[in-house]
Amino acid sequence: MAILSGVEIISAFLVLFAIIDVTGSVPIFLNLKSQQKTIHPEKAALYSFLVLVGFLFVGEWILKLFQLDISAFAVAGAVVLLIISIEMIFGVEIFKNDNSTADISSTLFPVVFPLIAGPGSFTTLLSMRAEFHVVNIIIALILNMVIVYLVLRYLDLVKKILGESGAYILRKFFGVILMAISVKLLTSNLSALIATVSVTAG
Repeated sequence: MAILSGVEIISAFLVLFAIIDVTGSVPIFLNLKSQQKTIHPEKAALYSFLVLVGFLFVGEWILKLFQLDISAFAVAGAVVLLIISIEMIFGVEIFKNDNSTADISSTLFPVVFPLIAGPGSFTTLLSMRAEFHVVNIIIALILNMVIVYLVLRYLDLVKKILGESGAYILRKFFGVILMAISVKLLTSNLSALIATVSVTAG
């Protein structure tokens, strides 16, 4: 039976907030907007919520269906994050902006995945299912999506406070940070993936 628990909700909220880290991704969002890419706050929050809730219930089954594991999924997400960090640091455009689908592509990718609903969030959700009641996890997710919406909704205000030079400096700085995170995610999961493949091949 589902049991509401304030302690579980707060605990799950804090864990998810740290993993999603939407405030830490502000320079990345500003970088996307500087490339004239559109981000819809309400769609980003809603899509992220639906993806994360969906993965909470069927994530493990989906990965097994495609004969994948969390390590392979994390490696793929890490590569995407690495490419985004290269864009931020060197000012190059790798993800081309297709104007015919700009509203969809900029919101779903890379904002929803992998920045908000990424490998880290998926892994965390699967592990939390063993510790918390599902209803408490969902409430914690809703609270996090409210924060995601607010951050994306007031990006222009954040940019105005920072100024052009402040946004530029933050973009380069967090580009390096994002690159370091992606490399760490890539190396830690790549070793586990190689070990899994070796066992399977053996």
